[in-house]
Parts: sequence; structure tokens; C-alpha cells
Amino acid sequence: MINKRINRRTFLKGAGVTMALPLLESMGPMSMKAVGAAAKTSPVGSPIRMVCIGNPLGLMPDSFFPTGEGENYKLSELLSPITKHRKDFTVFSNLDHDISGGHSAVHAFLSGIKDQDASDWPEGNISVDQRASEFVGARTRFPSLVMSVGEGSGDLKCKLSWTRNGVNVPPVTRARDLFRALFVDEDPTLLQKRQSAYDINASILDAVSSQAKILSQQLGKADQDKLDEYLSSVREVEKKLGMSREWLHKPKPVVDMEEPGEGSLTYTTPAFYDLLALALQTDSTRVATLGVPGTINTADLGLSGSYHGFSHHGKAEKLRQGLLVIEKFQVKQMGRFLDRLKEIKEPDGTSLLDRTMVLMGSGMGNGSSHSNKNLPVVLAGGGFKHGEHKIYPEVKHKRVPLCNLYGSMLQRFGLEIDTFNKGTGTLTGLELA
Repeated sequence: MINKRINRRTFLKGAGVTMALPLLESMGPMSMKAVGAAAKTSPVGSPIRMVCIGNPLGLMPDSFFPTGEGENYKLSELLSPITKHRKDFTVFSNLDHDISGGHSAVHAFLSGIKDQDASDWPEGNISVDQRASEFVGARTRFPSLVMSVGEGSGDLKCKLSWTRNGVNVPPVTRARDLFRALFVDEDPTLLQKRQSAYDINASILDAVSSQAKILSQQLGKADQDKLDEYLSSVREVEKKLGMSREWLHKPKPVVDMEEPGEGSLTYTTPAFYDLLALALQTDSTRVATLGVPGTINTADLGLSGSYHGFSHHGKAEKLRQGLLVIEKFQVKQMGRFLDRLKEIKEPDGTSLLDRTMVLMGSGMGNGSSHSNKNLPVVLAGGGFKHGEHKIYPEVKHKRVPLCNLYGSMLQRFGLEIDTFNKGTGTLTGLELA
């Protein structure tokens, strides 16, 4: 058996570009598990979609959480704008990520892991939407859409989406840009440039695969197995690259909507939701996040003061009422989105809402006190049995991991997983209809 020592600085080369090898026994005592992106087919029938909506300043606990539990709970003031959908959503109490840090921890809403702690976890701080996006791959033109109603700044940005490498996915912040990406075909010159880039990348991967096969003859059995894992991930990239390249030559959907212009918060927010509904309906994407940053212009809602300032109400009634206006606006827009999804019928006769999980919440449990405990979370649609307020146990200030809910959502999406990030399993009591 040939088992030569290979230096870690050995690279596979092709077309003037190098790709580092995975860690092999031949390089020393360290080992590394190759990670390949999942790209399995969607469940049978109309595909399941996932939409996650969030803000960095939370939702007032005493206005958000209902009283009572089960099916006979009393709907809270903040959730009153979605009363008509009571049977289509579930409210959860006592779910969080068991972390603290105020504004710095809020960005872990969809992952459960603060970005500075990402290196301590096998999949980093990947967010639930990006895990689902990996599963979809290039089966849709956009594996995911990441959006925000405006830019935001600092910790008041909506940093909802994170890759497994700890990179925050920047959002599209203008409805016009989103419309053009979704529904306006590209200029032929730009299209040709993108085609050339795909061709170059394909050539590099071909060369890498060829050289790896030659290299494998110099390796022992254990290293050959690791290299095979590595090559499997390369082939997966090749497959996705090929599928992505195919989208270049497929015309974008034609929709009955004019390109949005610039406007106030009350104009742009509905525009984002309308575009998102169309993106799901045309199967341009199956995964999306939409953030409402903490820097939105509250004057558009008839208020004087900043969103962040209102969130630090300190129980002052005037500030609380102002914050309630801001938060009710967000819930109302979500309700309008649910209306639209329920109106759209799928080929199998179900509604788009039946096939779309819509999560709304925040990584901030209480903006006034900067608490990241007992996070506000609502889940609508997706084929789950809804219509309840589910209160989970709290033992010595420890609550059920919110990642358990995400695990349930990912399983519903089609992933064969037992846990997600900091979760201990799936969420007890959440069942399919």
C-alpha cells in the first residue's frame, strides 16, 4: 500500500487557480470532515416554502403574548391585526436561545448562535433559512431571497441570514432592485459575461477533478476515502454550477405588477411583501427573509421620535403607545401577506399559505430592558396544525430551545435531520394538520 507523506501546501491546480486539499492523514495527525451542500429533491407535490420575518428591537411582551393557552386563549392587542387568521397561526411562549447580550445577541434570532461563537459549532452560526437554502440549491433561480425594508445601521440592521462560514448575507434594501432581479431579463452583454464566468469556473473544477484522480493513486485507503468525500463536494458544486448556468437562458416570469418606485415606509413595506408573494408563486425562490431595521422612519406612521427611542420606553405610556403603533404596523403587514398567500391557489388545490411556513419574531425579547429571553415568535401556515397558544415549561430560568422549532421547520421543508444548531430535537406539540 502506497502511503507517501504529502505536504499541506499541496494544491490542486487548474486554469491558473488553486484549490486547497482537505486535511488528510498523509499530511499529519489532524483530520477534517468534508462538508458538502445538500441538494436533494423537494417533497412530492407542491414544494414547501419558508419565510422568516424579523426586527432587531423585539415586540413588547405584555402586548404580544396572549393570555391563556391552548385553543381558547385570548388574543393579545398586538396580534389583533391577524385575528382573521387565528386558525392559521400558532403563538409560542418560553422559547429562546439561552444567550444574552442585548443588541449584539439579537442577530442570532434565526441561528441560536452569536456570530462571535460560530467557530465553536460544527455548522457555524448558519441560520435556518440558509440551511433550507442549501437544501434547495439551484432548483430555483434564487436559492434564497434576503431582504430588508431599508438599510439600517450598526446593531439596528437586520442581520437575519448567516452562512455556515459565519458570513452575514447582505439584504436587498430597495423594492425596485428586487423587482428587477426577479422579473426583468438581463442585458445580453451582461448575460454573456456571466456565461463566460460560469464556463471558467467549470473548467477549473474539471481540471481539479482530473488532478485529484491522479493524486489519489499516491494515497493510503483512509486518505483516499477522505479525498473521495472532498471530490463528492466538488462534484456537488459542479452540479449546482450547471443548474445555475441553465437559469441564465430561461426567461424570467412575467407578472402583473409595475416596477416599484421610491417611497415611504407605508409604500415600500407592502411592495416588498407583494414581490415576495410573487416570487413564491412563480417558484423563483422557496426561501426568504424580510427584516424591518431599527432605523425606519417613524414619521411615516405619524410619530415623532426614533424606533429605537420608542423601544426604550421604560414603561412610559406615551412611548409605549408609540411603539405599539410601530409594532402593529409590522403585524398588519404580515397579516396582509397571509391574506395574499391564502388567496393564491397551488396546482394541487391547496393555498400557497398551506405550503409556506411564515415565521415572525425577533431575537430581542424585551427591547426596553435589552433582554434576549422568552422571544416573541409566531408561526403561520406550512401545513401545521395551528390555532393555539403553546406555553412551554421554564425550569430555573431555562426555556425550550427555539432551535427545536427550527428543527421542526427544516424537517417539514424536507431535510432529514434530528437537530438544528443548539436544539435538542424537534418541538414537542407542533404537529402537521
